[in-house]
Amino acid sequence: MKRVFFEGYDDGRTRRLIGGGRFSVVYRLYGDEQTARGMAEDICTEQTVEFPVRLLPPGAIPQEIMGRVEDFRPEPESDGRYLATISFADETAAMELTQFLNVVFGNISIKRGIQVARIYPSDGIYSFLSGPRFGVSGLRGVVGVFDRPLLFTAIKPMGLSARDMAALASRFAEGGVDVIKDDHGLTNQTFAPFEERVCRCADAVREANAKFGRKAIYVPNVTAPATQIMARASHAKEMGAGGLLVTPGLVGLDAIRSLSGSDIGIPIFAHPAFIGSYALGKEGIACDALFGTLMRLSGADATIFPNYGGRFPLSKTECLAIADAAREKLGTLKPIFPAPAGGMELRNVREMTLSYGSDVLVLIGGGLFGIGQDIVANCRRFLDEVK
Repeated sequence: MKRVFFEGYDDGRTRRLIGGGRFSVVYRLYGDEQTARGMAEDICTEQTVEFPVRLLPPGAIPQEIMGRVEDFRPEPESDGRYLATISFADETAAMELTQFLNVVFGNISIKRGIQVARIYPSDGIYSFLSGPRFGVSGLRGVVGVFDRPLLFTAIKPMGLSARDMAALASRFAEGGVDVIKDDHGLTNQTFAPFEERVCRCADAVREANAKFGRKAIYVPNVTAPATQIMARASHAKEMGAGGLLVTPGLVGLDAIRSLSGSDIGIPIFAHPAFIGSYALGKEGIACDALFGTLMRLSGADATIFPNYGGRFPLSKTECLAIADAAREKLGTLKPIFPAPAGGMELRNVREMTLSYGSDVLVLIGGGLFGIGQDIVANCRRFLDEVK
């Protein structure tokens, strides 16, 4: 006798709750064709129903809720890689970024040979993920620079006092740097506590702006325990911060979404620490999807990533793909600034501006100090190179 597991299931009710919208994810699959096809079919169930297909009640669940392979083909110019485009019903994402990410790359992140190559949101996803508040044009408006790449630097090294950090921030602003951020390792250490550091640095940049006719912004790091992020961000805004640095690998992409949609209302800069290994192997999430598309969907106005030619292993092709994903047409989302970084020096500036164009944040941190003893003069040389 056939066992009925879901005797009271109402398929008509389920169908009425499905609007028909579907978002798509392109997965890069490693192996021979038969293996890759099996992976694609596995993704369809693993990322949604996570249940034996033959035991599902017939109707909407296997036909609509379960993932659907829309396209399968060999990846051009590859050896043993396939691309599978799989669509998912909008309703599986529950109008939540966290669940959207779970559908895109939940359980299958624990399996070998699968990489998220591209993400194509639907209108239904855009309805609850409005993306960046400022984007390229909005951030340009904040710093008052419209005709060149923006200059970006970091306050470092860890171990300086808040007073010393403020003095550096003042000199950066005097020299012409547009965006001055905390180094991503600065949080609430005893030698430069969060409140003192933010107050002193914000005041220093504000005073330098008034004295030298600048519109530089100070961007403190608000990466913190979950219960403190919003409070630190709000307090930073009150003390005069012009933006917020967040490391989503430590606090989650939804922290960026929450800050972007809040009343705090200042630009958000996403830092790549802790999630780099997602993009460095054949599994994980491709660089452009991770540092470009997902940061943008979450609401970041600029995405920091390691540039080619620095101290990290990304290639030029990968970096330019990130920049493309940050600025390409993507539904109603505003384009955002790519911010290539990681061991950049003055000698890299010309190559960076040629590669990325005008809409880029050129980030040089420790490299600014190796030019000469006068940090203001070093910043002015940085500005000249960018111009």
